Amino acid sequence: MRKCLLVLALLLPLASNAQNITLDSLGLKSPYQSIYTLLFHLNEEGYDPPKAASVISDSNLTEKEKIKIAVKLKQVLDGEGIYIYMDEVPKNPNYVDTTTFKNQYVLDDKFPNIFLTKNNGLWRFQSRSIEAIQNAHDNVFKFGSDKLLELLPRIGTNKILGLSIWQHIAILLLAFFCFLIHKLFTILFERLILRILITHGYEKIAAEYILPVARPLSLFAVLIVIVILFPVLQLPAGTVQYIEPVLKAMLPLFGIIVFYKMADILALYLQKLAGRTESTLDDQLVPLFRKTLKTFIVIVGGLFILENLDIPILPLLTGLSIGGLAFALAAQDTIKNFFGSLMIFVDKPFQIGDWITSDSIDGSVEEVGFRSTRIRTFRNSVVYVPNGQLADSTIDNHGLRKYRRFYTQISLTYDTPADLIEIFVEGLKEIVKSHPKTRKDYYEVHFNDMASSSLNVMFYIFFEVPTWSEELKARHEILIEVVKLAEKLGVNFAFPTQTLHIENIPGEPSLSPKYETREVLKKRLEEYFSKN
Repeated sequence: MRKCLLVLALLLPLASNAQNITLDSLGLKSPYQSIYTLLFHLNEEGYDPPKAASVISDSNLTEKEKIKIAVKLKQVLDGEGIYIYMDEVPKNPNYVDTTTFKNQYVLDDKFPNIFLTKNNGLWRFQSRSIEAIQNAHDNVFKFGSDKLLELLPRIGTNKILGLSIWQHIAILLLAFFCFLIHKLFTILFERLILRILITHGYEKIAAEYILPVARPLSLFAVLIVIVILFPVLQLPAGTVQYIEPVLKAMLPLFGIIVFYKMADILALYLQKLAGRTESTLDDQLVPLFRKTLKTFIVIVGGLFILENLDIPILPLLTGLSIGGLAFALAAQDTIKNFFGSLMIFVDKPFQIGDWITSDSIDGSVEEVGFRSTRIRTFRNSVVYVPNGQLADSTIDNHGLRKYRRFYTQISLTYDTPADLIEIFVEGLKEIVKSHPKTRKDYYEVHFNDMASSSLNVMFYIFFEVPTWSEELKARHEILIEVVKLAEKLGVNFAFPTQTLHIENIPGEPSLSPKYETREVLKKRLEEYFSKN
């Protein structure tokens, strides 16, 4: 696609170049003559709108309306900086377009629907092209900015430094209007929004999130105004040639910056919402969402920049799709891990801080990323597990336990009488009932085994605690109470040894232990728990 700029100052030299075209020979017999007729008679030197309007062919339009259409076409060409290279325009009266195989000539590739058509031996713009001219004019002069072209030229058309007086004044007015918009945004953000946030104690949000958005947003608004009003200036083609691509690239560029900064504000809001939920996995999802959103903004903004610079996007996307297929084959493990991370966020098999066991991995979850999950082991080392592997494996989440089990065998010596065992078991049950962190609706404390060297009491209870550290603390408190109870009742703990026991030695008192009666032991038990 060729990019052309219209330089009105070159039209007069064209009239007296090697073709030796004179005013009398101007006509509509070829595309060259028709375009020359349009441009020459709308130029200052040969200004004659009725003659320029002769290239408009529509029986439903009045002469005044045809002139208006011709002027609009000229404004579109000047506003978009389209330069018609007259040496490239065909002079053949029977010219045939090689794409449509018809007697028609497209004025510029940027507007493919605006074309000259041969009818009755004359090359003119027919009804279809006239409608396209109207649409192009509306697209170039947005929000009715073309009305300024009816007012500004009345100021004066005398030339100063290559520009008319009205163009100089229009440039000054545009600069003043942009300055006014910038000041308006400054007042709105710095003196209103920022002050309100600081007054309510949000200094950090104002400084780190709102202010970084305010500055590029102000420039973004200024650029929008410049892009809308720039065609109204009708600047020389040489100027438009360099300014227009810069404006078209800068507008989406500043848009990227604005939305990129606004993604932080959205992430801050989502982070507050995540903080209200019990799940800690949401807290990890917010940073990932912020990174993904920023990447999406940059990619989409980059496509807008390419489109504004008239760079074909479809071939680029096609090439990316083919390259993406090759990339997907080469990076299938990475893609698998990515979808594994999605499954983790959807199913939520664990949260941040949970103690999990998966195959040979045992530790607390610290972070869940797009590719891997970071787990802190109990050796204080860090293990990075691919999310694809984690999603396919069996996960034992100890962090989701409501209760933590504690089981042990309390071994008593064989000389412990039955009454003492029963009193001791009752005391153990009271210890479980009185501890604030134990499960009260289910526990098992029974004398259940006569081992080779001990009488065993099964002690099977549950702690209602969230962390392993609190579980260890509760175990400590329970076991201390068990030892204290044993000391109070006179219970002896057994240990795996072999003892040669002689009950009686002649002339010596019996070596067999003596125990108190049940009533005395019961009284001791009551005294113990009354003190505690």
